[in-house]
Amino acid sequence: MRRNTASRPNTNSRPSGSRSSGFGNSMFNLTSIFILGGVLILGIGIGIAFSSTATFTPSNVASREFIDTKAPNPEICVQYGASAMVMDTRLFVTLNPFNVYVAQPSMRPGCVLRTNNWQILENKKLVSSDQVRDCKNRLNTFGFTGNLESKDLNISCIYQNEAAKNFFVTEEGAVAPPIETDRF
Repeated sequence: MRRNTASRPNTNSRPSGSRSSGFGNSMFNLTSIFILGGVLILGIGIGIAFSSTATFTPSNVASREFIDTKAPNPEICVQYGASAMVMDTRLFVTLNPFNVYVAQPSMRPGCVLRTNNWQILENKKLVSSDQVRDCKNRLNTFGFTGNLESKDLNISCIYQNEAAKNFFVTEEGAVAPPIETDRF
């Protein structure tokens, strides 16, 4: 007796182009998904890096380098202190009735000197020894706006407010205050 094998389907063989992973011949196989994911992550990283450092207009002051270049006497400021944004404003307080009024602030570039670099101001005879002594006794430092060789120079004995918080670096829910390391 002869059996007819042509009428039975062959269950043990697979078509020649199929894969066992279940993806078949789709264009989104595992390798393609990993490549597209890597390109997406790389693109996001490059976009964040570019947008945080790009400064095309004066209204975008997004980097320390931009502030450093606009500081008065930038080479002295960066080497012997730190560049700063100086905000001058006036407050008016009335007592009867009690109200506080704030004038429009003006912002300009400035520089804060470290306490061990005050001799720069003393050598140029921009501050007297009495001013240095008074500022040192109050544990303050000097800051200035305007070029050191110009008539619009304004030097002030300034106090470093350690109580001020930088809420951009403070983690929510943190119990201990951040350690102060940038004492001028």
